[in-house]
Amino acid sequence: MSLPIMNYPQYRKARKLVRECCNYCDGNCLLLDDGEECVCVQSISYSLLCRWFRAAVLPLDAALCAEITKDRDEVKRCSECGAVFMPKSNRAKYCPSCAKRIRRRKEAERQRKRYWQSTHLGP
Repeated sequence: MSLPIMNYPQYRKARKLVRECCNYCDGNCLLLDDGEECVCVQSISYSLLCRWFRAAVLPLDAALCAEITKDRDEVKRCSECGAVFMPKSNRAKYCPSCAKRIRRRKEAERQRKRYWQSTHLGP
């Protein structure tokens, strides 16, 4: 399995996430500490070197996780905002936040049309 390589914006997001890791302490990794301090390798690398980070911390940011670890076939871009997301079905077109907003907008249009037809075309 090859290591995923991040671009600069992805690296910046991952670097912010590194601070959420339970093994991160003042820029050092507690897991690699064998008597002397060792710099957290994930905070200085453009690839996903730390297995703990990949398994426990990266899933906290679902969009970043999808961008970095998934194949192009498994990831989609939202038609509304352009954000990367993991679709739950092959028909998914919008990210979860946009899907909710668009569903509400379409429902309101449907109800408006239904109301207009019932009041103006009534018996």
